[in-house]
Amino acid sequence: MTIGIWILGDQLHLKQAALQSCDRGSLVSIILIESYVHIKQRRYHKQKLVLIWSAMRHFADKLRNLGYSVTYNIAEDFQTPLEEWVNVNQITELRVMTPNDKPFLKTIKDLTLPCDVNIIPNNQFLWSGEEFNNWAKNRKRLLMEDFYREGRRRFDILMEADKPVGGKWNLDKENRKPPKGNLNTPDAKWFEADEITKEVIQQVNSLDIPTYGEIKQFRWGVTRSQALEVLKYFIDIRLADFGPYQDAMVTGEETMWHAMLSPYLNLGLLQPLEVIQAAEKAYYENQLALNSVEGFIRQVLGWREYMHGIYHHVDADYSQQNWFNHNKPLPEFYWTGETKMNCLHQILTQVMDTGYAHHIQRLMVLNNFGLIAGISPQELENWFHAAFIDAYDWVMQTNVIGMGQYADGGLLASKPYAASANYINKMSDYCKSCFYKHSQRTGEKACPFNFLYWDFLNRHRDKLKFQGRMNFILKNLDKMSAEELEKIHQQAEGI
Repeated sequence: MTIGIWILGDQLHLKQAALQSCDRGSLVSIILIESYVHIKQRRYHKQKLVLIWSAMRHFADKLRNLGYSVTYNIAEDFQTPLEEWVNVNQITELRVMTPNDKPFLKTIKDLTLPCDVNIIPNNQFLWSGEEFNNWAKNRKRLLMEDFYREGRRRFDILMEADKPVGGKWNLDKENRKPPKGNLNTPDAKWFEADEITKEVIQQVNSLDIPTYGEIKQFRWGVTRSQALEVLKYFIDIRLADFGPYQDAMVTGEETMWHAMLSPYLNLGLLQPLEVIQAAEKAYYENQLALNSVEGFIRQVLGWREYMHGIYHHVDADYSQQNWFNHNKPLPEFYWTGETKMNCLHQILTQVMDTGYAHHIQRLMVLNNFGLIAGISPQELENWFHAAFIDAYDWVMQTNVIGMGQYADGGLLASKPYAASANYINKMSDYCKSCFYKHSQRTGEKACPFNFLYWDFLNRHRDKLKFQGRMNFILKNLDKMSAEELEKIHQQAEGI
């Protein structure tokens, strides 16, 4: 038997399951493929294409240096290079680790190759699909908080016997400070592009395939060693003060104290447990603030694992759910950044340049606007998938369809994350330089987040009144006259 390994572009780790499934003696060849067909299915950010393709090429070089026989193909599709590689190397069994994204699993199963194809269970997450399903079955609710606590117990993270360190599981209430005064944020850990990356940049810029965004500068790491540098920099420099201002948004501040680790985790260059344990170790050794450490660990051990688990747990029609029946098209300014709404302009411009925005910018501005404006959840999810450097199907289905748009009717989130301009004004400085007035509901200078928010609540009141956490907010509609609500509705429709 002659075994070959196909390593996908988001499985770049020496301990990935397919590579670890056979000994060196029986392994004849490894293949990695850049496919143009794959990137024609939707637009992708240029920065993401550079990140993945450069990381793949660096990983291929690393494998060669370790003595592996590696084939690297740039091809139109996957079928042609795989078939040629199988025949040339007389491969009798192809092994590939289960992809994280469901559509790509179908791509693999649709291949017709002259050898056996063996799909090896994925080991890039702490919870396997079977383990998550065992946790989820027979539960009346699938709340992330319950899952997170189970993860803390299971992996013994920030625990004292069977109790959480500090006596509380979740310190999120301490991590919502608005940005007041001079925050003195630390610089991000960036890198200069090497020759391999420069070649990829040139390749991406010459594509005749529709893409998104710019490559004015490419500063992301593309190897495991660089990813480990980013992790160390976050632990040493940023983690201590990460918590309090993690929800804050400031003009010109691309990264604040955020970790910037999701692109590397999602490629396999970092593993979740090593990231979690590094933060926990720093907490004990350096007496860091618990709210910062717990808040960060919750993002990885809780949120990331939960979203991946939910994605593989839900039914196949999840991606098409639309609980509010929203069907308005995505505004063109999501692609261009050209809007008088300063919060959207600032964030969208940043995303075009970097492929990155932090979680509150994504949830409470980009997703929030889509929700209250009645934009199709599917169109918005497609944009998120195209725009972000850390975007994958498993990431965006749950984060946009479920969390951001509440299109699953509350399977994932306990309430719709809808907010008026008041929230954005409190948690950012964007409103100070905006054409619109955050304090006005209607009129030429009224912030669209205001009249869209109240119109969203009013037109969906019959549905929202059964969401327990919404009743207090809905009572505010009773304080408005029918005339004001109609004026709000007309302005919402007019936009």
